[in-house]
Amino acid sequence: MGNLLWIFASAMVINNFTLAYFLGLCPFFGVSKKIDTAFRLGLANIFVMTITSVCAWFLNNYVLIHAPYLRVMTFIVVIASTVQFVEMAIKKLSPALFKALGIFLPLITTNCAILGLALFQTNRGYSFIEGISFALGAGAGLTLALVLMAGIREEAEISDLPDVIQGAAQAFLIAGILSLAFMGFAGLFSGA
Repeated sequence: MGNLLWIFASAMVINNFTLAYFLGLCPFFGVSKKIDTAFRLGLANIFVMTITSVCAWFLNNYVLIHAPYLRVMTFIVVIASTVQFVEMAIKKLSPALFKALGIFLPLITTNCAILGLALFQTNRGYSFIEGISFALGAGAGLTLALVLMAGIREEAEISDLPDVIQGAAQAFLIAGILSLAFMGFAGLFSGA
């Protein structure tokens, strides 16, 4: 149980895909203007990451045993089909969210954080349960990064900031400071 908790916490905070590995930056910068939208995209990412983790484990252990060279291609097919399912479900259940997410929902397909999850998980040799813990931690970390960025950007909108740091400059400054803060967590635990 302690190992699962360590995998979850490490993926969420210490080795955060967005703020430590710089994976998934497109939705991080594009959808992080409103907390509600960022949180919902984070939940969609958690779902896709969990399904991808299950499929990656199954494919790696039962299908691609003698064909590891097909790993990346099969993972991309799994991710793309999962995202299509999520997109159809969100469009049916919440048209307002579907409209708010816009182009960033189909871009989950090309989100390198999800492909990175599948590759990291298989390269590290995680068991089924460890893979699920890793996926949930990575998804929670991506959601945390999105929500933190959105919260800071919402506060910055109502603040009196110089014109020189408005827009993209502001987003990059916030991302850099968040990344530095999350890199500080690596020193809390030995072996991180």
